[in-house]
Amino acid sequence: MSKTVLITGATGMVGSHVLKLALASDQVSKVIVYGRSSVDFKHEKMEEYLSPIFTQFPVDLLAHMGDVDHILFCVGVYTGAVPRDLFREITVDYPVELARKHLEANPKGSFSLLSGQGADRSEKSRMMFAEDKGAAENLLSTMYAGTFYTFRPGYIYPVEKRVEPNFSYKLSRSLYPLLKHLGPKFSITSHQLAEGIFTSVVRTPEQEILENHEILNYIHS
Repeated sequence: MSKTVLITGATGMVGSHVLKLALASDQVSKVIVYGRSSVDFKHEKMEEYLSPIFTQFPVDLLAHMGDVDHILFCVGVYTGAVPRDLFREITVDYPVELARKHLEANPKGSFSLLSGQGADRSEKSRMMFAEDKGAAENLLSTMYAGTFYTFRPGYIYPVEKRVEPNFSYKLSRSLYPLLKHLGPKFSITSHQLAEGIFTSVVRTPEQEILENHEILNYIHS
């Protein structure tokens, strides 16, 4: 049975490739894109809804939420790029508020989250990334109760050329050949990660949490 998916972060490094995979799949009949910026193209399977404030969901989007089988949440923000409060709002409030609207309309829906390596479900980490990712995972896991999947990549190597956001990412990109040879626990390409996230729509993962090496195993199984 073909499905309707909702994708957020579709203009980003990972989300843009998730969108391409969804549009190309014969197992997806409809793709709803939601975000603050347009993907700037049209497709017969795609509907796009925009809002300058993410949690102020357009009425037209909410009207279609009951049709959504699976949310692929690919919104993210670099640590240090925004103030602490905004980082938590993007990392926790955005996915949780969207999930709440989804489950109100379709209690049988499912949700896949682009999280990150080191997400701490004890929520006691001194690193805001780990604490907030863990908090988001906890809330979504409780809300979906068996139909939530979280992807925890290590370093994500950008397949497409881009301007790196800071020195740390520039260094990581230059060291990627070394990271790759250290083993499957440390790095993944943006396309591999996107494939893993999208695959959760058509082939249910065996576990809720997929660490970097498990994402690679999942897409190759």
